[in-house]
Amino acid sequence: MKIYENRWKFYLLSLAIMAFGIIMLFVNGIKLDIQFKGGAVISYTFDGELDFSAVDSIVTETLGRDVEVQETISNISEEEGSKTIKKLVLNLAGNEGLSTEDQIALDAALREAYPDANFAHAGSNVVKPFVGARFFRNSIRALILAGILMIIYVWYSFRKVSGLSAGVMSFVALLHDVALVFFVFIIFNIPLNDSFIAVALTILGYSINDTIVIFDRIRENKRLYGSKMPIEQLVNKSITQSITRSVNTSITTVAVTIIIFIFAVIFDIESIKTFALPMVFGLVSGCYSTIFLAGPLWTSWQKYKTKGKAKTA
Repeated sequence: MKIYENRWKFYLLSLAIMAFGIIMLFVNGIKLDIQFKGGAVISYTFDGELDFSAVDSIVTETLGRDVEVQETISNISEEEGSKTIKKLVLNLAGNEGLSTEDQIALDAALREAYPDANFAHAGSNVVKPFVGARFFRNSIRALILAGILMIIYVWYSFRKVSGLSAGVMSFVALLHDVALVFFVFIIFNIPLNDSFIAVALTILGYSINDTIVIFDRIRENKRLYGSKMPIEQLVNKSITQSITRSVNTSITTVAVTIIIFIFAVIFDIESIKTFALPMVFGLVSGCYSTIFLAGPLWTSWQKYKTKGKAKTA
């Protein structure tokens, strides 16, 4: 396969995806979950149907705060059969929690507007803004630290085949994967929460594992062929020898993740949906960046260094 020779096609494809993600960033903006920005989450179980725009107005008028209204539906198996539980989830952003007086006033306003809905308080959660901000900062630090440690590991492991450049190009491929996952959250209007951090860290590990396999094959082929084979042919051969393993592993993992996502949609498990959907795209990106970005980028850098040495000589 002439992967290196077609590298600009792959680079342009990645740039086009990144450009689309940036455009959607301006269109949709960045939504932070309560976990990151602070605020309160209040849940009610209810019967029947609700007008969520009306609920939004009721909460805003009662509390004087902006609210994001969501509905979750869960199916619970019982001896008599399956029971459907509908839950109203109110996300209140802000610097304060919710006082007892505000809670009582909100309960009364909802029950007055929907007397037949049988509202029942199903829980509440308050996150202080400074706690959310600290959690966000620590999460970003965890991503950066993971990336740096991976560069060091690749650098040391492949020191006989320009390990530092291999580590740097691996890191570029990892940045590509994390950026794509980030844009998936933006495009699908999913608030950034702990699922983003979990997906990003998982993809970092998955992608670097695939990349290490490619560089390990490059190291072995370089030991076999030495300077007899041009670097671009060496890399093409190494990627071709590893591509079946990488693709098959990715297909298997993506298939399982899609099944998980489908079940999460059927049973309306929001936390699983916001994890599985970006994970599917991240897995595909991890396979793509390993095969079509990391190797060609490393090859380009090696050829550039060779030309530089030739000019110096």
